[in-house]
Amino acid sequence: MLASGVKALFFDVFGTLVDWRSGVAREAELLLRGRGVSLDWPALADAWRAQYQPSMEEIRSGRVPYTKLDLLHRQTLQRILPRFGMENLPDADLDRLTLAWHRLDAWPDVQPGLARLRQRFLIAPVSNGNTAIMCDLARRNNFHWDAILGADHARDFKPKPAVYLAAADAFDLRPEQCMMCAAHGSDLEAAAAVGLRTAFIARPEERPGSGDGPGPAEVHCRSVVDLATQLGA
Repeated sequence: MLASGVKALFFDVFGTLVDWRSGVAREAELLLRGRGVSLDWPALADAWRAQYQPSMEEIRSGRVPYTKLDLLHRQTLQRILPRFGMENLPDADLDRLTLAWHRLDAWPDVQPGLARLRQRFLIAPVSNGNTAIMCDLARRNNFHWDAILGADHARDFKPKPAVYLAAADAFDLRPEQCMMCAAHGSDLEAAAAVGLRTAFIARPEERPGSGDGPGPAEVHCRSVVDLATQLGA
């Protein structure tokens, strides 16, 4: 009954499906330790992620044209590196480090949970990450999407209504036939405001000590496998 009328599930990716904090810290250490750099790698990941929403707000506000997240990540990386004593990192290293967001690992429950859900529903990422990031993460983690939706498709960033509505339209569905699944209450609140159903997937390990509440979620889950069970998949 929880899934009554739902035909498609949309997923937030960073934090909900993949562990961005550990992955970015790992990739930064792999690259920079070989350059003689030693620092608090999770702190670097946190500082970089803290630039995420402010950088997208420039696009959401209309002050600048749509810009892919890869480019925003590159720009914000250059902004934070001086805090860590790295003012003059070569361009090639900046490029390689930006690709850390393409090499994140999924939480252990995600791949089996998505495989079950796809037997009953259309599934797609609705992420602020651009298509290249989503494809690389899918190939790395064995995600089998029915489409890649989200920011690149809508040419805007969540939580703008157009991102959720464009995803529903891509499958020729009404908003109420789609369910947004995320670990972030603000994402679910924005989706619910334009008529999507909502499911909260708890990820207390995403950023310990700073968990996000469920917002208006109809379904509360411990994992993607738990979501599959609750939705009868």
